[in-house]
Amino acid sequence: MILKAKHNFIVYPFFKWYAGFIIKRHNGIVKIIGEFKDKELPILLISNHISWWDGFWASYINQNVLHRKFHFMMLAEQLRKYWFFNFTGGFSVNKNTKSIVESINYTSELLTNKENMVLIFPQGEIQSIHNQDLQFKKGVEHILKNKKGTVQIVFLVNLIDYFSNPKPGIYFHIREYDHEAYDIKSIQKSYTEFYAESVQKQMTFNR
Repeated sequence: MILKAKHNFIVYPFFKWYAGFIIKRHNGIVKIIGEFKDKELPILLISNHISWWDGFWASYINQNVLHRKFHFMMLAEQLRKYWFFNFTGGFSVNKNTKSIVESINYTSELLTNKENMVLIFPQGEIQSIHNQDLQFKKGVEHILKNKKGTVQIVFLVNLIDYFSNPKPGIYFHIREYDHEAYDIKSIQKSYTEFYAESVQKQMTFNR
């Protein structure tokens, strides 16, 4: 049995405030690059997984761009350890068990409500920011196969640069996946291309 997401009336607003606070405190530049056209649909946010910060960054993007109720999948043992994340939209997944089907079905259910967004790290683990060849796990494909209705897929690429600043700058590159094909190979190919484009664009910024 999975732990389903909750949004506590005290913990959830505090989490949203705290995410914005620590991001601005620990980073120099915080910049969002790209455009998002709201189609009033549930959102599947696909992001690279490079650090402990990723969930906070996605929350920041949600607050400033997407404006949905925040949901994210988290390993069951981690969610039990950091229980407060359950009250900020976190729900559990147990890898290599039958309950993973329940988590996938629950994610698909969340994506039937236009007020929701679900954050997914498709590679399933933290990897180096320099790895641009992301291999998507099968979970994303199963979620999309089980979805009912239309879902707006948004890509997020998080990149860090210091340049001449003492604090790191965090650059959020966003783009909507606007192709008709919803198979995992097409989505992975589009995301990988977007990642490479984001890195190239990053190199043109002023120091």
